[in-house]
Amino acid sequence: MIVFDTFSERFTRRFARASSRRSMLARFGAAMLAAPAFPMLPVARARAADADVNGLTDFERNAQTKDPAKCSYWRHCAIDGILCGCCGGGVHTCPPGAEPSPICWIGTCRNPDDGRHYVIAYRDCCGRSACTTKDPDCACDTNDRDLPIYSPFNSNDILWCYGKAAATYHCSTAVLMGQAS
Repeated sequence: MIVFDTFSERFTRRFARASSRRSMLARFGAAMLAAPAFPMLPVARARAADADVNGLTDFERNAQTKDPAKCSYWRHCAIDGILCGCCGGGVHTCPPGAEPSPICWIGTCRNPDDGRHYVIAYRDCCGRSACTTKDPDCACDTNDRDLPIYSPFNSNDILWCYGKAAATYHCSTAVLMGQAS
């Protein structure tokens, strides 16, 4: 421990001799001026690289508006799970015997017919055993603009059947909440 204390004292004294309060204030000011440039670093641009020149993601380019029982339906841009439309429910309703979770995750999806973006609330239906279907178009894992779990309200990787007596996942719905501004 004495070696660490000696090293720390020598380093601190040398640093104090070599720098002034003015230089420290100048460095702090330069850091404050450079801080707004951090969002322009490649970390922020990595997400934009997923979009084409028109700003459309792969999902948005291939989305359709005719069949809500397919993962490519425009409202399913951020859904993760089995579509309730394939399990006896609808795009926004749970099948009989299942009830919607009290909480949801949200996404913003682009309707290809009008080119507008809409807020979609994705809600898991709970209380029945998981819906089994052989149709591959019913098991979706579309992560368009999905955020990591540190932003849980935008993450589709969480089981959202919290707060229900039976927290068993059955299927997922996509409720249109309104136009995004």
